[in-house]
Amino acid sequence: MKPRALRALSFATLALAISSAAAVVWLGGLLAEPQLQPVGAPPAELGCAVVAFPSASGSRIRGWLCPAAAHRGSVLLLPGVRANRLSMVERARFLHRAGYTVLLIDFQGTGESPGDHITFGWLESRDARAAVDFLRTARPGEPVAVIGSSLGGAASVLADPPLPIDALVLEAVYPTIERATENRLSLRFGPAGRLAAPLLLVQFPFRLGVGTGALHPVDRIGSLRIPLLIISGSEDRHTTREDTLLLYGKAQPPKFLWLVPGAAHVDLHKFAGAEYERRVLTFLTRALVK
Repeated sequence: MKPRALRALSFATLALAISSAAAVVWLGGLLAEPQLQPVGAPPAELGCAVVAFPSASGSRIRGWLCPAAAHRGSVLLLPGVRANRLSMVERARFLHRAGYTVLLIDFQGTGESPGDHITFGWLESRDARAAVDFLRTARPGEPVAVIGSSLGGAASVLADPPLPIDALVLEAVYPTIERATENRLSLRFGPAGRLAAPLLLVQFPFRLGVGTGALHPVDRIGSLRIPLLIISGSEDRHTTREDTLLLYGKAQPPKFLWLVPGAAHVDLHKFAGAEYERRVLTFLTRALVK
């Protein structure tokens, strides 16, 4: 190759590398952007009260408390990344019909809870603790369970010390933020996406104030001493079957696993319907009702 052509190729390669790095930096900012928006009034049939309480994340957490006449227990519903309490309304409906008090919240930086960044479970774990403490005060003497979807489940596991709860349902929870990032980048950009993962992960300390080592649910789940139901889609490519089995393998008994046949990274309640409700209610009855 002639020197001029070689120089041109070198400049083109450098330009491509710079533009790719810039794209990954831009993507990092996009993924961490807060998702603030009004959520409207709660569903009338649930008889919810609008509530707000402080969190050690620095936010004031907004939510709905939907009390049940029966005192079977209380269930905290924690939404996934960039979602708010509206995504958990259908779960609240079937749980409330079954006699459970339900608390739905917006994590910091989503819905109506203020925040500067989504932190993939770090600050959100403090919101989860604040919500459990609120439930313990609002419904004294009742057992408390948590259902956490994706980020919501990660936040539940990452809480340190462990949340003072009696049962936990985890849906599509990543084992480490590195695996979660690699999975998502490879889905978006193909095999080259995994090569870009370090450029995204290196942004965490200065963008979010937390290192990636603090975002390893797989390192925390073994400290939980409560009944666990771990759920994921059998075809999920964001949180893969292998990811879910890794998390399940590190959990302490009593623990239960359900790989939802045919489900990808979707709303598992919406996908599995009655079977989801049957399994979750059976688990809660065994864990909470004495």
